[in-house]
Amino acid sequence: MDDKASGLITDAAGVARCFWQPSMPDYHDREWGRPVADDRRLYEKICLEGFQAGMAWITILRKREAFREAFDDFDFERVARYTERDVERLMGNPGIVRNRSKIVSAINNARRARDLADETGTLAGWLWRHEPPPRERPATVDLDYWNNNPSSAASKALSRALKQRGWTFVGPTTMYAFMQAVGMVNDHLHGCACRGEVERARAGFRRPG
Repeated sequence: MDDKASGLITDAAGVARCFWQPSMPDYHDREWGRPVADDRRLYEKICLEGFQAGMAWITILRKREAFREAFDDFDFERVARYTERDVERLMGNPGIVRNRSKIVSAINNARRARDLADETGTLAGWLWRHEPPPRERPATVDLDYWNNNPSSAASKALSRALKQRGWTFVGPTTMYAFMQAVGMVNDHLHGCACRGEVERARAGFRRPG
């Protein structure tokens, strides 16, 4: 059953989930919003959110394995050493999004990630410093909040901090999507079966750094 007012859909067993779950069930149920502390996966997510700009996320999700193969599983130490020859190789790969600006950005951001990890110890530790405090979060994540908050104060601050360090394709909206995906915020709608699971995962998560 689809409840347009609440943004929830209910399956035959009576389990409610976010309205977008049917298009990406595994991603919604098992990945989105679960806290991530692995440097490589965090760099990957920033890159893929950058590639997603102007496109539907499901398009990127379907290409994720091809992206991983093309970008050495997003090992930013290796991607940081890519040359123009690699740019041309990636531009010829039909399995990924062949946008030169976004490919160059992913390589640039690998270099920035390497520098940041060298400076602070881990990329994860630095990124998780930008997790918003509870006072900046809404009392209820409902459809109105979902539709009217494409960014946040925390995502704007993260975007500024990354841009100051030379990162690209890291605007506030892109960074909010990143924060939602890696568990820095829990934006499963209230009433979604996964919301409580994600809250418990966040409660038990040891913040890096």
